[in-house]
Amino acid sequence: MPTLTTSILGIEFENPFLLASAPPTASIESIDKAFEMGWGGAVLKTITPDDLKMKEASPRYATIKKNGKVICFQNIELLSHKSVQYWVDGIRYLKEKHPTKVIIASIMAPVEREEWQTLVKTLNNTPIDAYELNFSCPHGMPERNIGMAIGTSAEISILITSWVKSVATKPVFVKLTPNVTDITWVASAVERAGTDGFAAINTVQGFMGINLETLEPVLNIDGQSTYGGLSGEAVKPIGFKCVAQLRQISNLPILGMGGISNWEDAAQYIALGSDAVQICTEVMMNGYGIIKDLKSGLLNYLESKGFNDISELKNIAISKITSHEKLNKKNHLYPLINKEKCVSCGKCVKICSESEYHALNIEEKCLSLNKEICTGCSLCSHICPKEAIKMSC
Repeated sequence: MPTLTTSILGIEFENPFLLASAPPTASIESIDKAFEMGWGGAVLKTITPDDLKMKEASPRYATIKKNGKVICFQNIELLSHKSVQYWVDGIRYLKEKHPTKVIIASIMAPVEREEWQTLVKTLNNTPIDAYELNFSCPHGMPERNIGMAIGTSAEISILITSWVKSVATKPVFVKLTPNVTDITWVASAVERAGTDGFAAINTVQGFMGINLETLEPVLNIDGQSTYGGLSGEAVKPIGFKCVAQLRQISNLPILGMGGISNWEDAAQYIALGSDAVQICTEVMMNGYGIIKDLKSGLLNYLESKGFNDISELKNIAISKITSHEKLNKKNHLYPLINKEKCVSCGKCVKICSESEYHALNIEEKCLSLNKEICTGCSLCSHICPKEAIKMSC
């Protein structure tokens, strides 16, 4: 049987599934429960200096659902409200009770050397396994020149990374924001500054929309709202892209995240270069118990592929991602119509005529293709309600 154990920067993980820094890791009691249920580790909800005051809005969550399932989640929640001493005591308690679990301290402070270094020096005296520098919270903190305001500036990111690295006694991961033109720009900068690894991605800044009945924001705080962090299934392609881009420019460890809701998502992140994965929104929707299916599903998949552990899956897909100009443009695929499935509804004909080149026609209830004008775009195969069209040579 394969194993889910893995080693990152000398840290032993019993499995690659970590709780991301978020409400599910906001208290020691909650993390204790998650560890009992089988999670491999947790990134603590972001710890800040005690004098960094915060006040939450209410409500602070909103969702977009499809067929009853949340596909996009918005939050405007801030960081941990617990004291530094609460976390110092809690980390010691958790490590004593769960010595095999990985505990990563997410931290954030104003852009002041003493603030960052004091926080790190205090946490150095606890049995944490690593630090995660939160350079990426997209709401609340940027207005105060921290959070995403740090992660969108290479210069400030370099500065703080170097401050932390000069005093940290444990490995350091920088948590990057996707809210930039090119994530590799800041990643390369903090790698030069000495970071030991990356965590990607934090939430994607967005706006959940307007209620057309009331003409007020969907996320409504006394008739107003703000831009917040989007997560869940809808942001998964952005997370995939960012992790792949990081792996293409760096060999440093990556903690991948963004839209993971099942073991298949996690496996894809690993194939794209992640060493382990973090999960938040799916836990907030369905609880810590999802870890059972995550572990069994990934384990069965590794066995089916003949892999001994996740290291044999890691990076396996990265060589297959290239630039548009390097793609093979010689092969031309055409729609292959399964006549047993096709019900001649005409949707593909309509869409092809309105979106591409009028290559499909229905004659006597029979769908036909004009190869001379078909460009092989594949749109018809995606919109067929019966899945009767596949692309083939």
